[in-house]
Amino acid sequence: MRGVRVVWALARHELRLMASLWLWVARRRHGVGGGTAFGYAHGQGALMCGFAFVCVVETVAMSVLLGDWPTVHAVVLFLDVYTVVLVVALHAASVVRPHVVDAGVLRVRRAVHVDLRIPVGRIASVRRELRTTHEAAEGELDLAVGARTSVTVELAEPVTHVTLLGRRRGIRVVRFHADDSDGLVRALAALSPR
Repeated sequence: MRGVRVVWALARHELRLMASLWLWVARRRHGVGGGTAFGYAHGQGALMCGFAFVCVVETVAMSVLLGDWPTVHAVVLFLDVYTVVLVVALHAASVVRPHVVDAGVLRVRRAVHVDLRIPVGRIASVRRELRTTHEAAEGELDLAVGARTSVTVELAEPVTHVTLLGRRRGIRVVRFHADDSDGLVRALAALSPR
């Protein structure tokens, strides 16, 4: 039964990636509504383009190498092209799913993997803090982009984070990157009752 849940979670994840790709092509964003969006994909754009380029080179090389075996060539070509599409979709998901500051909620996101809603009333402090090292710790969620985070949010009460495969964790500290971290901190400070 657990295996079925894992397969379903991974299939849902890939469907969301493909939906993000379509949103990116249509120049739309997901879940912003009337809130203020704060992007985080700028720091990873060059890396993802480089990764996609390497995948394309690998696709061409494998096509040449497997030219004499048509069945194997077709299978590997399909997998290689699908890999390139997934890499582009991962970047698209980061672009179309920004962090959002709304009337009473901070929505912290990382592509389609993380979508954590934090009620503003639970925020004890928020600050701009550039960090490049992140040790895993209980009760902390680090969403680094390019191995760095630029905003730290400490909570008065924990919020529940559900992982990609359905595991629940209580979170008291969230560190994430925002391209305009100063603007995000100011927007939260203006909403926070503390």
